[in-house]
Amino acid sequence: MGMPMELNTMIVTKGKETRHEENLFSLKKKGYRLYPIDIPLSVHKVRDGDPTGTAVIEKVEWESEETTITYRLISLNTTN
Repeated sequence: MGMPMELNTMIVTKGKETRHEENLFSLKKKGYRLYPIDIPLSVHKVRDGDPTGTAVIEKVEWESEETTITYRLISLNTTN
């Protein structure tokens, strides 16, 4: 029996991220997802939207058919 898994190469928050420190966030996603760790990834509010910044994932946890990622924002794209 296999385990369904999705490979992600960007972080899509949909506004559901939780801030823990100034630049440290966590995000829960349904299903099992695999993300690269310690590699800069673009952060998007929606999948087809412009990137809002760049982050490095520090931790990936799988539990009860959910994936929790902890990431540090390393740059923020602003319109100013």
